[in-house]
Amino acid sequence: MAQFVNRLAIGSLIVGAMAVLVLMVLSFSARGDEPAGEIRNVSWLAEDIDGRGVIDDAQTTLKIDADGSVNGSGGCNRFMSRATIDVQKLTFKPAAATRMMCPPALMDQEQKFFSVMERTRSYAIDAETGKLLLRDETDKTIARLAQKN
Repeated sequence: MAQFVNRLAIGSLIVGAMAVLVLMVLSFSARGDEPAGEIRNVSWLAEDIDGRGVIDDAQTTLKIDADGSVNGSGGCNRFMSRATIDVQKLTFKPAAATRMMCPPALMDQEQKFFSVMERTRSYAIDAETGKLLLRDETDKTIARLAQKN
């Protein structure tokens, strides 16, 4: 009987150790992006909008405050909006912007950024770079932003 109890105890230890090992492997093999990270109260600078890059001198920025209010610059005009964040889900209300005129290429980039905001449905923080990835309803990355210094 004692031998049976010893085998049962050893078997339980082996099963427990295997379960811990499986959980560790799963946690290390997760995606390279963190699905959710703190994006509020951080100034973000656009590096890529819809796979087309950005104009180097244009400062397309985004800041989401703790209360969900959003502000920034489209590169030409200042804008305001509201964000709803729920775990990794993220949506923006349509942006209200000032109406300054800028060179056509800059105005085009700004409109693309506002479009990206309206199409955003989720976000992730890239685990390696710390960059904010805005994603559409198909989980495609539609904008990449870096923390602004």
